[in-house]
Amino acid sequence: MDKRIATLAEAVADIGNDATVMIGGFGGSGAPIELMHALIDRFVKSGSPRGLTVVNNNAGNGHVGLAAMIEAGMVGKLICSFPRSADPRVFTEKYLAGGIALELIPQGTLAERIRAGGAGIPAFYTPTSYGTELAEGKPAAEFDGRFYVQERWLKADFALVKAHLGDAHGNLSYNKAARNFNPLMCMAARQTVVQVSRIVPLGGIDPEHVVTPGIFVQKVVEVPEPQQEEVLNRIGATYP
Repeated sequence: MDKRIATLAEAVADIGNDATVMIGGFGGSGAPIELMHALIDRFVKSGSPRGLTVVNNNAGNGHVGLAAMIEAGMVGKLICSFPRSADPRVFTEKYLAGGIALELIPQGTLAERIRAGGAGIPAFYTPTSYGTELAEGKPAAEFDGRFYVQERWLKADFALVKAHLGDAHGNLSYNKAARNFNPLMCMAARQTVVQVSRIVPLGGIDPEHVVTPGIFVQKVVEVPEPQQEEVLNRIGATYP
């Protein structure tokens, strides 16, 4: 099946109001800036999608990418592990004004909840957060003399992901640290949309180097020179 998509606009066209969207990246590393901006373009044009629940490692920086989505009013809830990043003013102001909800999750727990969603594991136990406010209302159990908190899987309607190489079947490889949350999110979403720096012919990725098999990917769009969040913020960029 050929999963190549011609334009960014077409790649994000299925994302509707109130969807849960996982967005890859660790700060700017591996963040699909162009896909997020294409989603903002659609919102500016049509007023949709809105009321999104976004799962991301952080809360965005500056006025581009995820921060720009929040600033535009597209995001109703953020699930993340690190809302206090280098320049989180957009999220902070929106949160303090009551304009966005936050579910705070320890970083390792966030990764494992996403992995569990992709692996079909509805719940697991971790000692992280036991005895803190983050564990309030969650079941706990004792194992071998230590208490553990039950955490539920995380799944999403869509995942927006950045990879380095992809082929027409959706097989992916990543550039070093840009791998981060992206492979896990591919597995945990009903529809995975990927921007790649280069689409190569079938067989162009050594099978030993395929990190995400194409079975977890539905759409691939080529973005030959992807933007980097840190560079955009350094020059004071805003979007749109």
